[in-house]
Amino acid sequence: MSTVDASPSRHILLERDGAVGIITIDRPERFNSLDAETARAFRKAGLQCARDDSVRAVVIRGAGGLFCSGADLKYVRAGGSAADLGYLRPAARDVPAGYGEVFKEILEYLHSAISEIKRAPKPFLAAVDGVAAAGGFGIAMACDLVLASERATFEWAYHKTGLTGAESSTFFLPRLIGLRRAMTLVLLNPRLDARQALEMGLISAVYPTATFDAEVRALAERLAGGPTQAYAMAKQLLNQAAGVDRLDFHLDQELEALSRIAEGADFAAGLEGFFAKQPPRFSGR
Repeated sequence: MSTVDASPSRHILLERDGAVGIITIDRPERFNSLDAETARAFRKAGLQCARDDSVRAVVIRGAGGLFCSGADLKYVRAGGSAADLGYLRPAARDVPAGYGEVFKEILEYLHSAISEIKRAPKPFLAAVDGVAAAGGFGIAMACDLVLASERATFEWAYHKTGLTGAESSTFFLPRLIGLRRAMTLVLLNPRLDARQALEMGLISAVYPTATFDAEVRALAERLAGGPTQAYAMAKQLLNQAAGVDRLDFHLDQELEALSRIAEGADFAAGLEGFFAKQPPRFSGR
């Protein structure tokens, strides 16, 4: 295995195995969650793989038996990065400090990466070993194929802290499994194991945990050795048929909705409940 380019950051590793690009979210001490720096590096890695013609298939995975748990709520609670927030709070506008602007730091990078994944003229595979929740769930759903180990779990999770969905999840869920099932996942938030996710149509395949990495590598190599231009055109046609040309508009709507709701009392209560490991008391505001 050789490096495609210098890894974008210490928490996002970018490697090359033949014609397969491998992006690893490596932040297990924070459940592979994403602060602004990590989200920015994830976007860079996605762009590199999407636009490098010698990379013909891409795997997104997590380190440490986890996939991704979404935005780093500890980072959000701490107020984010003053340097990054500067461009979101221009001096000419009186933008109040709050959690919504901190989420924008992260989501603008993640949404850009997701948009690039869907436009890329090559297959992107999510290799989910362990938890995929909230933003991690959304990243997985945005990939062209989702491969899961037997110990993988999938959870909407946003409403646990009083948030709306983002990272493409509200866009792809009804397209993947239908409106009724999507509403059930969003409102009732069941944690799905790999077999349940497969039966529902959320994912593509389930492999034994012991052989998961080898199975993912074999499938990625198969795709990388296939007719890349034909894959690219078929991907474009299927995305067009599914209305994915509206994805960028919807990502903007997700970002604005989540940012607004993150300014409210319910998210503040949800955040405190999350860190206190107690059920939050939502007021509906």
